[in-house]
Amino acid sequence: MPTVLRVGPYRFFFYAGDYDEPPHIHVERESRTAKLWHDPVRLERSGGFSRAETQKIGRLVEQHKASLLRSWDEFFND
Repeated sequence: MPTVLRVGPYRFFFYAGDYDEPPHIHVERESRTAKLWHDPVRLERSGGFSRAETQKIGRLVEQHKASLLRSWDEFFND
């Protein structure tokens, strides 16, 4: 599960087994996790994050969307 971005306390990653799903990103901070789809950026599920924090994470995914998608493509399509 490659880490593709770190912003503050957040680690953004995906699992090698995610290849059969549309592009998305997993995010963790301490014991909290979330999964967000890329297009459009939207929350798929959250485990422990507040609504305000998932909105903040969504904005971070939107800001870094190009590099996150590039990392996805490089990992799964190369």
